[in-house]
Amino acid sequence: MSSPLIQDLIEHRGYPSVDAESIDAFLDANESALLFFTENPKQFPESNDVAVVLPELMKLFADRFSVAVVDRKDEHALHARFPFDGWPALVHLRKGQYVGAISRMQDWDVYLQELEQLLQQPPSTMKPLSVPVVSEPASSCGH
Repeated sequence: MSSPLIQDLIEHRGYPSVDAESIDAFLDANESALLFFTENPKQFPESNDVAVVLPELMKLFADRFSVAVVDRKDEHALHARFPFDGWPALVHLRKGQYVGAISRMQDWDVYLQELEQLLQQPPSTMKPLSVPVVSEPASSCGH
């Protein structure tokens, strides 16, 4: 479930909503992109705060990146593809490649500094998420 503030970004401000099927087309069409991962705003109320700040950031950083709101149904799958430390998150990509992320609600000055840094740095080489493999101990055969 989304919130009215997040829905406003999509319905009135024209930010596209992207999911697992449409994200690559969005990234191909936008050299510099910022993805807004909201999670459940009832569980993570900071998502509403980010939804209020995001249009102001867009005004300040005019035309330096395009924004899309990640559809809730695919957020966790896309989080695995574009890792970040906490919800909500703004994930920056350049030419479809991961650059970095800003997690949780931040002070205005932190957003300005972090976004400027993300816009200047090259895409990173992400470490793939690894899942430890646990094997069963060898059973003794009673020898």
